[in-house]
Amino acid sequence: MTRRSYKKELGSIACKELGELGAGKPGWVVDNPNLLSAIDTHSILLANRSTILLLSWSDDSHQSPLRIRPELSPIDDEFISAVEWLVFDDVRVIVAGTSSGYLLIYSLRAELIHKQMIYPGRVLKLRVRGTKKDLIQDSSSEEFCLIMPGVIARFDGSVVQNMLQKWFEESHVQIWNQKQKGQDSEDFENSQVKLPFQLWNIGKYGTCADAAVTGIMPPPLMEQQVQYFK
Repeated sequence: MTRRSYKKELGSIACKELGELGAGKPGWVVDNPNLLSAIDTHSILLANRSTILLLSWSDDSHQSPLRIRPELSPIDDEFISAVEWLVFDDVRVIVAGTSSGYLLIYSLRAELIHKQMIYPGRVLKLRVRGTKKDLIQDSSSEEFCLIMPGVIARFDGSVVQNMLQKWFEESHVQIWNQKQKGQDSEDFENSQVKLPFQLWNIGKYGTCADAAVTGIMPPPLMEQQVQYFK
């Protein structure tokens, strides 16, 4: 009897840009503690300490690999410590956390949309809770949180969605105005709006290594909830 396989080929992401992340070297995926990843419906994010690489594999996609190099502080030896997708209906963005506690949001054209200091410390994980979450259907993010040693920062998805929609609307207007004037496109200023978030202090229970958003109400152990606009 033939053994049934439950594996399905999604596509190929082979490209020369993967060499920047160590591709081609033995154990470059399994043995590299600095390699981060986040998968979406037809794309995957791969990142090391300084670079984020967006790769797509859909049949109708001819998009070249997108490279993002965040401006990181050399004084603090800052590096990328977490990456994830945020999806709101037809809006899809890339989210990154750094070792210095910064939240970074990028468009799919590598434009910096938002940068905000959340809490001094390394962002360990970025967790998203959506209405649909699988590889077949697109998911819509309801909320997401940053996991850090001793604290969890929770963001309401509707607040983030409103900020993103406003940014995209303003950027489209600026692009149209530049085309009318015959000017070259320039990077738009990232949002200066500070996103509100709840900071849950769980330090007294030990160092936090990971967490998951399971509902709107926090569990009882998450005390000292504060609304921050840092």
